[in-house]
Amino acid sequence: MDEADRLLLRRYRVRLVSELQVASLWDALLSRELFTPDMIEDIQRAGSGSRRDQARQLILDLETRGSQALPLFISCLEDTGQDTLASLLKTSRQAAKQDVEAIRPLDLKPVVLGPEGLKPEELRVMKQDPSKPSRGKLAPVVLGPEALWPAKLRPEVLRPEVPRPVDTGSRGFTDVCPQHRAKGNADLAYVLNADPCGHCLIINNVNFCHESGLRARTGSNIDCERMQRRFHRLQFAVEVKCDLTAKQMVQALMQLARRDHSALDCCVVVILSHGCQASHLQFPGAVYGTDGCPVSVERIVNTFNGTGCPSLGGKPKLFFIQACGGEQKDHGFEVESTSPEDKTPSSNPETDATPFQEGPRSIDEPDAVSSLPTPSDILVSYSTFPGFVSWRDTKSGSWYIETLDSIFEQWAHCEDLQTLLLRVANAVSVKGIYKQIPGCFNFLRKKLFFKTY
Repeated sequence: MDEADRLLLRRYRVRLVSELQVASLWDALLSRELFTPDMIEDIQRAGSGSRRDQARQLILDLETRGSQALPLFISCLEDTGQDTLASLLKTSRQAAKQDVEAIRPLDLKPVVLGPEGLKPEELRVMKQDPSKPSRGKLAPVVLGPEALWPAKLRPEVLRPEVPRPVDTGSRGFTDVCPQHRAKGNADLAYVLNADPCGHCLIINNVNFCHESGLRARTGSNIDCERMQRRFHRLQFAVEVKCDLTAKQMVQALMQLARRDHSALDCCVVVILSHGCQASHLQFPGAVYGTDGCPVSVERIVNTFNGTGCPSLGGKPKLFFIQACGGEQKDHGFEVESTSPEDKTPSSNPETDATPFQEGPRSIDEPDAVSSLPTPSDILVSYSTFPGFVSWRDTKSGSWYIETLDSIFEQWAHCEDLQTLLLRVANAVSVKGIYKQIPGCFNFLRKKLFFKTY
């Protein structure tokens, strides 16, 4: 779907959700091949299954159905007697072709923060040397202790934490790592004492159907083997499923969520597939089934919320997503080389990108967020920043998974998960000519230390 059509749908989302009669639309949507029967079933199960939840999910999914999705949808509205909505969308679409700016929700202009009366050339001077105040200009302000003034600020390099001596009274001093103290404190860290700690599901999609237009993900089996071995060593019961369609992915996730996790302490899901951007309310991105149909990361995560998986309530749920977040290639910016890994890799890395680009997102309407549960005890780790490609070497696997495995091997015995992921981000960011930096959405309430003994 092109950007103008996407913006138009978002402009009228509240009205569509309020007035759309979805029950009469299913046959029309199928006959025009806008959605498959499996997709229709997924939309019908969205949220609580109410008409409004179905309408909301239909509008969100419509954005992923190609360049002719909106005119075909308008035809479906006309065929089912919803002429008012059809006329509204058709008229607005015709006006948008003449003036794309007419449907943009906001016309934002850049704002320059600085003293009044400065000319553009003076602002440029300030940008070049902000630390030198001149007459009529404001000096920069540094927030923080005097010891951290600009001259003393330097990029921090991650290095092994040296245990600090702790006073133990008459017995003198002993080396006790702060992480070790946190591990034994249930108020500071999750308790992972169960054997096994929990279930780990790995979905590894390598081969995609010809109609999907997606290439085979050579090297992904190496990633899968790494993650299978790593989480087995971290005391998880690991299950691997390969080459699943979108419907099969959802079914596998629901089967895992419906298990009884009462005697377990954690749950891990690893997804290895092609990916794209997708409309979302909480977690960005989507991953593809082997049939070329996307499953949103938001849906994957919400399968394990308090309603779908009550036995995991209050327990950490971890998601590791190796897939592209979009198609942009990050060229980075020039800095002094600090590592031999900055050089061009000898092999030719591939991306997990697919040709779907998210347009600028408008402010989400109250209708679309009012019923969302508050996420807790959830961490979603992405292989790349939203909107950018994720690199995978055909011989050694993806940068993200290879680094994740290596960092866990070296540091999981003494560092918490968030610190481990910082190390992963730092290590991946210096690889290759094109750049990549992993990130995460962290809603954990405590530190998480893996069980390594």
